[in-house]
Amino acid sequence: MFRGGVTVACALGILVTPAAQPLPRRGLTAASEIARVYDAIVDARFEEVPSLAARACGPAAPEACRVLEEVGVWWRIQLDPISTARDADFQARAEAAIAATVAWTAREPARAEAWFYLAGAYGARAQWRVLRGERFAAARDGKRIKAALERASALDPQMTDASFGLGLYHYYADVAPTAFKMVRWLLLLPGGDRTRGLQEMLRVQRQGALLRSEADYQLHLIYLWYEKRPDLALALLRDLQTRHPRNPHFRQAIAELHDVYLQDVKASLAAWQELLDAARAGRVSEPGLAESSARLGAALQLDRLGETGAAVEQLRAVIATRPAAPFGALARAHLQLGLALEHAGRRADAATAYGDAIAAAGPRDPLRVASRARAALHAMGQ
Repeated sequence: MFRGGVTVACALGILVTPAAQPLPRRGLTAASEIARVYDAIVDARFEEVPSLAARACGPAAPEACRVLEEVGVWWRIQLDPISTARDADFQARAEAAIAATVAWTAREPARAEAWFYLAGAYGARAQWRVLRGERFAAARDGKRIKAALERASALDPQMTDASFGLGLYHYYADVAPTAFKMVRWLLLLPGGDRTRGLQEMLRVQRQGALLRSEADYQLHLIYLWYEKRPDLALALLRDLQTRHPRNPHFRQAIAELHDVYLQDVKASLAAWQELLDAARAGRVSEPGLAESSARLGAALQLDRLGETGAAVEQLRAVIATRPAAPFGALARAHLQLGLALEHAGRRADAATAYGDAIAAAGPRDPLRVASRARAALHAMGQ
């Protein structure tokens, strides 16, 4: 019908031209400057981010910097994920970033990076929603991420970084449990492709301008959870630690991988000790948080190795500082102390430690420290 209409118009001598469409605007503005800000965030050099962002956000769009602000708070949350102290700040920044990038795409619908940063704004919020158990809301954000990245890729097929989020979607939509697939069906989302998704993420890992570290981090989770390749996950974490030595999260993840996935108690203890040394020397961000985490992790492994005295020493060091972070550290230290003392046959001292754990747990106790301490006391006949 459309072609026929044109033919009639031409026959009548009427000049017909299609409605003007704006040419696609490709590429990421000030990509190297934005990459420096992003690298500082992943390296947990949060104190440097404002000055780096101020330099980047002259040439780069202000909306891009709104997204970076949101991502910066998200990485702070990941250092102490059980704590909700930064949630309100994150939510406010996420809403601001999403609103700004939605307006940007409306204002410049042919600009690929506007859609890319819109996906980034939704992406950080989706990860936070998964962390907080809001899976249906996270799936809705996933639908928006996919649509925005497909638009970015259509406008700029050379935008490799856009492949990262699409790869994540394609992979997880294929391997997700049945419950998530039902959510996907309810949202009318298409199915996934495990092989394709992995290839897309690997492409970003090799060629991405901004998201190489994010690709490495997400790939390490995939290798652990679904591909059953802890060796590959460990290699990625070690590379992340080398590139981002100030972020204690990667050192902690290495220690936990040795423990949970490789069942290598000695290697886990060595990794916790490395984190402890780095924290005490001030070589990592949030050294107090990192030191408490490292002592708790080291104590667990020392107790497993039968070095109960050394474990008790680490735990008493945590208790002496009464740390505010990570969340629940004091209660965990008392609980682990009770277990170590019980292993050493010091039942009365263990009972005292269990009571202290219950008192320290507080009303919000997602780690179930109080119930575990009560169960230990009950097992002891108390």
